[in-house]
Amino acid sequence: MKATAEQQGISDTEMEKVFFTTMRGTSLLKRFIKPEEIANLVTYIASPLSAATNGAALRADGGVIKSAF
Repeated sequence: MKATAEQQGISDTEMEKVFFTTMRGTSLLKRFIKPEEIANLVTYIASPLSAATNGAALRADGGVIKSAF
């Protein structure tokens, strides 16, 4: 993304907005996730708080809506 932003002469922040507007319009978060957010999920999974979470596929992708129905 950084190289594409440089080629287009825009900032990384502007490139991120363009990307989520044009390529990932169904994103709920509308931004790239941060490494800390992945770490938060891993911490939860490794903690006793996740004892009742089983058989689930957990994703840290910011959420995507594929369809309203």
